[in-house]
Order: sequence, then structure tokens, then C-alpha cells
Amino acid sequence: MKRNAIRLALVGCGGALALLVYACSPEVGSKAWCEKMADKPKADWSANEAADYAENCLFN
Repeated sequence: MKRNAIRLALVGCGGALALLVYACSPEVGSKAWCEKMADKPKADWSANEAADYAENCLFN
């Protein structure tokens, strides 16, 4: 029973950490996001990131 409580606490903390990191990310399409993506290696981009970059950073 104690192990389950510890696991639940760790999962909860991980979820909270993921939410915190997401909350600190710049908004997609913003100038900060475009600059962040320009610095990120192109091989690490997802298809959605590439499409968003083209739409928001190249054509605007």
C-alpha cells in the first residue's frame, strides 16, 4: 500500500513538472517561439513544428 502511494506521488509530481515546463514554453507562432525553433536542429523538428514554423515564421 505504501509503495502505491509513493508511485502515485511520483506520477503526480511528474505531471506537475510537465505542466510547468509546458506553461513556460513560448506560444506557437510568437517571435520567441520562432527564434527558439530557428536555434533547434531541423532534424529534431516534428512535422507539426515544421508546418507551424513555415506558416508563422516564414510567410508572415
